[in-house]
Amino acid sequence: MPTAEEYLKPEVIRTVSRLDLRARFIVEGFLSGLHTSPYHGFSVEFSEHRRYTQGDDPKDIDWLVYAKTDRYYIKKYQAETNISGYLMMDLSESMAYTHRQELTKFDYSVCLAAALGYMMIHQQDPVGLVTFDETIRQMLPPQSRRAQLGNILAVLAKSRPTGPTEIARNLKQVAANIRHRSLLMLFSDLLTDVEPVVDSLHQLRHRGHDIILFHILDEAEVNFPFQGMVDLKDPETGENLVLDAAGMRADYLETLNELRERFRKECLSMGVDYVPLDTSMSFDKALLEYLSQRKARF
Repeated sequence: MPTAEEYLKPEVIRTVSRLDLRARFIVEGFLSGLHTSPYHGFSVEFSEHRRYTQGDDPKDIDWLVYAKTDRYYIKKYQAETNISGYLMMDLSESMAYTHRQELTKFDYSVCLAAALGYMMIHQQDPVGLVTFDETIRQMLPPQSRRAQLGNILAVLAKSRPTGPTEIARNLKQVAANIRHRSLLMLFSDLLTDVEPVVDSLHQLRHRGHDIILFHILDEAEVNFPFQGMVDLKDPETGENLVLDAAGMRADYLETLNELRERFRKECLSMGVDYVPLDTSMSFDKALLEYLSQRKARF
């Protein structure tokens, strides 16, 4: 039986067939790890509290939390705690790629999205779902009912990454459709032109939305482990390129690092959380980023 920490590893999660169990195992493994880490204070157990600050009424201090943490926390009011979230899933064909990992970029993204949806529902936060390629394919409005998790998982389980994508255009459409300030969690490999995506993120931020951009690549796309002559195919155009891996590696890695750095700097400048991940990484980094972003709002 895997330990709680092992539930965070993609190679363990892929052995669990049911998506609802994958989500639960990821979250429970994550929370178990928090109890023995420096980030213990981010536990869902304290997600409905904020640190006491000067000017707060001492009568509002939660002394049970103080007994556990030796720190002063205040119970937040319902209006402070609820946040509507949207899980936004890129269905581009490139998301179906994997070199040697058992989980494709899409599988990895779905596991993360399911775990985040699980956490939000259990925190009584409304959460919805957007899936898109060239157009928006599904859009579930946020709800906090337990049945909503089942609705989200049903759509994710049936979704397939096929064809090209239009990330920027769909982000702008989402911006036009969402009236209330929300937390948008975008899952994509971002293999597209940078400028239009950055412009659309600016538009979302201008409308007051908080954004976490999960940039998800395959392990091979990050490390380029290929040897000899390799035949690479663009999954969305079908074009093939035969090249010498050794002669290409340095230029490729430099270009990739420049892409990630560009997104990182642009996101930092506009207040968007940028989380670069690859399919060999455990899921705790992404979950911690969600909880950190959520707490930063209050």
